[in-house]
Amino acid sequence: MNEQLLGIAQLILSILLIGAVLLQQRGTGLSSTFGGLSEVYSTRRGLERIIFVATVVLGILLVLSVILDLAR
Repeated sequence: MNEQLLGIAQLILSILLIGAVLLQQRGTGLSSTFGGLSEVYSTRRGLERIIFVATVVLGILLVLSVILDLAR
């Protein structure tokens, strides 16, 4: 039962992580580095910051759940 819950949690976390990555502003990764930077580094504010923090938290939770699953 616990193994099923962990698997379901990993599935939900992975779907949420994919959604959070897709919601982030485009052109802020390595592609803008090679294509020419149009603006200087700016701080994240508002919704962009919330999505960024949520992406980091979801990624950490997913990694921790996988480590927990492997430790069994």
